Parts: sequence; structure tokens; C-alpha cells
Amino acid sequence: MKVRERIIIDPRIQHGKPVIRGTRVPVARIIAELAGGMTREEIMREYEITAEDVGAALAYAADLVEADEFHPLPAG
Repeated sequence: MKVRERIIIDPRIQHGKPVIRGTRVPVARIIAELAGGMTREEIMREYEITAEDVGAALAYAADLVEADEFHPLPAG
């Protein structure tokens, strides 16, 4: 899957947060909804995106986690 074909970062859309191309749906929202228990199918219906869009959001998030930078988890 080519994440760059599905995810864009544009300072004019959602303050430059990564979104699904052709929408204003932030990648973070998709990840949060999955973490919250929504199914891919529910997300696709709710935000009118495709299975490939959901997969691209997951792949984008995975790439960020694999990045060389380390961000400690907040204490709590």
C-alpha cells in the first residue's frame, strides 16, 4: 500500500495534521476510533472512507512508531 497516495499533510487542512486525501478526516481520529473499539466497517461508514484509507492510517501510525525518535509515555 502506498500511504502517500492516501494520506496528505496540508497546512490549510486540519491545521496541517495528516488526513485522508480528499477528506478532512484526521489519521489520529481513525486510530483513536479503532482503539476505542469501532470496527473498520463502522469507521468506513461513519467517515465515508475506504478500507484502503483505514489501512493507510494504520500504516502511517506504524511508520511513526518505528521512527528513530523516542517519546516517553506520560506518567500517570
